[in-house]
Amino acid sequence: MKNKNLVKLLLIMAIAIIPMFAHATSQAGVLFLLIEPGSRANGMAEAYVAKADDPYSGWWNPGAMAFNRKNQIGAMHVNWFQDAGIDDLFYEYLGWNNYYEGIGNLGFHIIYLTYGKMDRTSEDGENLGTFNSYEVAPTFSYATEISPNIGVGVNFKVVLSDLAPEGTGHTDTRGRGMSFAFDLGMKYKNIFSVNRLDWGVNLQNIGPDITYVDDEQSDPLPMNLRTGLSYRPLDDQYNLFTINADMSKILANDDFVLARLGTAWVDDPSDQEIDETIFSVGMEYVYIDMISLRGGYYYDKLGSVIGPSFGAGLKYKFNNKYLVFFDFAMKQAGELTSYNKTFSLGLEF
Repeated sequence: MKNKNLVKLLLIMAIAIIPMFAHATSQAGVLFLLIEPGSRANGMAEAYVAKADDPYSGWWNPGAMAFNRKNQIGAMHVNWFQDAGIDDLFYEYLGWNNYYEGIGNLGFHIIYLTYGKMDRTSEDGENLGTFNSYEVAPTFSYATEISPNIGVGVNFKVVLSDLAPEGTGHTDTRGRGMSFAFDLGMKYKNIFSVNRLDWGVNLQNIGPDITYVDDEQSDPLPMNLRTGLSYRPLDDQYNLFTINADMSKILANDDFVLARLGTAWVDDPSDQEIDETIFSVGMEYVYIDMISLRGGYYYDKLGSVIGPSFGAGLKYKFNNKYLVFFDFAMKQAGELTSYNKTFSLGLEF
């Protein structure tokens, strides 16, 4: 039991406090904001910012939501790092978006990461019961077309990180922090006048630092620039084949939040900053808009997350109106475990 709690504590520190765990040497906190939802995207190694067209597009690229004309609902429930022997570390996603004539697209999603129950002890080793640690971010989205080929969107989110109650770790301060942030996204269809070539960009988590104890001990949010291309070389009545390529980079340091757009690319001129940039490519083949096969390759050198991802999906339409889809993926998980197995559901009508 003690070993299990120790592993969970290390995971909490790694995911929520020590940014080296996920994205190399960035200085950001609340890295749960960067856990990518949706098994469709997971199967393509997270190369999805220009492709996003499902209930998870609000997270991936709010600008891509602008082209949606249907009601979409999606949900994801994952036992994170299940192969590492942790049975109560869960990631949850619930999202919705819809188009309204004369207004544009409205959406909402919420992400929630729970670290499960932890034992609380006194300085003398006395058991004081248990406590729960969690992080949550409800998000509201708006998107609109500014031309037939260009969509733009914005997210507003509230971030709550509640890691430990007062008195944990022999301190009188509660390990809770709050902040807020914006995402700005755009999707450009048929870019460079190339038919079926799309470009997407999403600047995520633009907001003030999150503070747990005092302002001098605050952490910047994981402001992240994600951009990529999506191309459909095959698109006919029975077959759809898509190739995606993405890159992402955390822009976090101690500068003013907007100044980080220019200063967070290089911390030290001697650094090889490309090592802190994440690259991924992914492919998807869909047959008769029913069966999908996916694959991709993920490259995060300093995060030690390098290798292929795989996935598959099924769609079923009933009453000529409702489309249900189920997706499964095996995504790279780094050194702690080989793969995270993810499942997600969606409904479109």
